[in-house]
Amino acid sequence: MALGSEIIFVIDLLAIFAVYVIVNLSLNMEFGYTGIPNFGKVLAVGAGAFVAASVPGRIFAGLAGIEGDYISENILIVSQINVWLVDNVGIGFAVFFLTLGVAAGVGGLLGLASSYPVIRLRGDYLAITLLAFGESIRIIGNNYTPLVGGTLGVQVPDPLAFLPDELRFTAATLGLVAIAIAVYVYSEKMIRSPLGRMLRAIRDNEVSAEALGKNPRDARIKVIMISAGIAAIGGALYAFYVGSTIAFAYDRASWTFWPFLMILIGGLANNKGVLVGTFIFVMLRKLIIFYKDAFEGIVPFDVIWLDFLLLGAILIAILLYRPQGIMVEKPTYTIPRKRKPPMLRRMLDLFR
Repeated sequence: MALGSEIIFVIDLLAIFAVYVIVNLSLNMEFGYTGIPNFGKVLAVGAGAFVAASVPGRIFAGLAGIEGDYISENILIVSQINVWLVDNVGIGFAVFFLTLGVAAGVGGLLGLASSYPVIRLRGDYLAITLLAFGESIRIIGNNYTPLVGGTLGVQVPDPLAFLPDELRFTAATLGLVAIAIAVYVYSEKMIRSPLGRMLRAIRDNEVSAEALGKNPRDARIKVIMISAGIAAIGGALYAFYVGSTIAFAYDRASWTFWPFLMILIGGLANNKGVLVGTFIFVMLRKLIIFYKDAFEGIVPFDVIWLDFLLLGAILIAILLYRPQGIMVEKPTYTIPRKRKPPMLRRMLDLFR
């Protein structure tokens, strides 16, 4: 039975929301909690997508004994792989999770390579430098054809090929939401740990943190590596979800500026705010794209620019009237109050 357009709309909304939650949580670690203006977030996201587009298909083709050039005969080879995956579900999932691990590793290494030589820069200088690194992934993808097919792109094998068509996107969306929840829990645990407190101390007063024996440079590099690994997982999941990858799709607007807008709407250094800001943004953009044809002839410009103009206006309004976002940063407790030892609780009471 075919799914209704409203159900398809909701399923796709949740899938895109889950992917952006993963990317935005990683950006919030960098910018919200550590104060690193990573304008090169697309570097990690694109790298994860390129891993998903180049690694699992070649592994599957080798296991299935499918011969041919993976790039020039991509559509034929991937279609044969999907048929083979119907009878090899376990191998499909094993390679899928292996791909996510490889994507995280590649993302982490790129985070190290892009941050190590420039991490001592501050503010606008660091942001522009990381932006330049981010642009490199699209240029490489477009010009190095053996990676992801250049300007033509490639198809990505479907680990859920054994499911009927009407269940495939539902199952994929549930999987994306589950992984997004896991990333959210990890992020919450990290910011409530001593590491999270150190990151905020570095963000608020680096000199004081250094005087207390902390190493701001190493801490920044580590958080960029962790965040890049998480963002790369988001990029790989997006490639698996849409079933194809092309370098043009990984531009700085979609995978750097939009994530910044989402976390600014929700509130920096607040993971719940990230969820709220991401949902508001994704919902508004989906609605604009879904209904923008109705504005044809009403607005004095091509409707293709409608979502960019409206979302840009939202960003300006947020920065003018609610610069702290919808949900303001709140202090977090490393040890939950209910678990504090009685003596520690009495000592804290003396300072209240």
